[in-house]
Amino acid sequence: MRLKTTLEQWSTLSTIDEFGSIQSAAQEMHKSHTTLIYSIRKLEAQLGVELLEVVNKRAVLTAMGKTLLRSAKPILDQAKGLEDISMALSLGTESEVVVSIDHLCDKTIVYQALKKFMQHNVMTSVKLIETSLSSTHEAVVEQRADIAIITLPIINLPAESIGVTSMIPVVASTHPLAGQTDLTMEDLIAHTQIVLRDLGVSEQASSVKQKNVGWLKSKRRVTVDNFEQAITAVKHGLGFTRIPQHMLNDTVDSHLTQLRIQGAGCYQVPLHITLPKGLNSGPAAQALYDLIVTSHGQAREGL
Repeated sequence: MRLKTTLEQWSTLSTIDEFGSIQSAAQEMHKSHTTLIYSIRKLEAQLGVELLEVVNKRAVLTAMGKTLLRSAKPILDQAKGLEDISMALSLGTESEVVVSIDHLCDKTIVYQALKKFMQHNVMTSVKLIETSLSSTHEAVVEQRADIAIITLPIINLPAESIGVTSMIPVVASTHPLAGQTDLTMEDLIAHTQIVLRDLGVSEQASSVKQKNVGWLKSKRRVTVDNFEQAITAVKHGLGFTRIPQHMLNDTVDSHLTQLRIQGAGCYQVPLHITLPKGLNSGPAAQALYDLIVTSHGQAREGL
């Protein structure tokens, strides 16, 4: 099917409508007044309808012209979007950016940066992957991610600090440990501990040594995959665990009680961001990386 009209003709009509006159539209499009008149008259002849009329010595769209332009604008927007995508592809912009996030990280700074990123990167999708312990390390060294939020920097790879996470011991408000003062770590041995599984080690990979962090001397454990499951287990009175401070702040209810333990009330874990692919990182990955670093800086200034 051969079309009678062109995008250029509809774009001309749209510009005249936007700037209020043929003369102003001609200046915006860097074309002559005569060229625009010829383009519109040809469009009118092709469609068999009048698109412009003179009102108070100014050319304005007729009712029919406004109706047709409303239908044409989505097509013009799609054409502009297609050109933006083509430009991005020509610059080597990635179709997808993978971001691995250690489970200790407060994801707020990532979402804040991602909102800005999506507004200006129309062709790039983003995949967020949660990691912990050895899987955090694997996402970087095996380059499974384009951007990685990790705890400690990894050897021979630059990393930027984006804060620390405070780990707080908690139990259910109905747990026997709740409300006790002058607790020591020895007081916890007889109680069930909720621990998080190393997401980098599968049950089948028995040859891979699991990484453990922190105090693990309780006689009995319940192992879960993430902090959401750990918090649920604690609320049900199954035992005690440590959770990031930001998750405790987000839990606005009376079901959790912070434990006061002598010499172990809180410890902090550093957080860093890195580009696992280094100089081979694409422009989209670099742009999102910069936004996350900036988002962290703004969050600090707001404290």
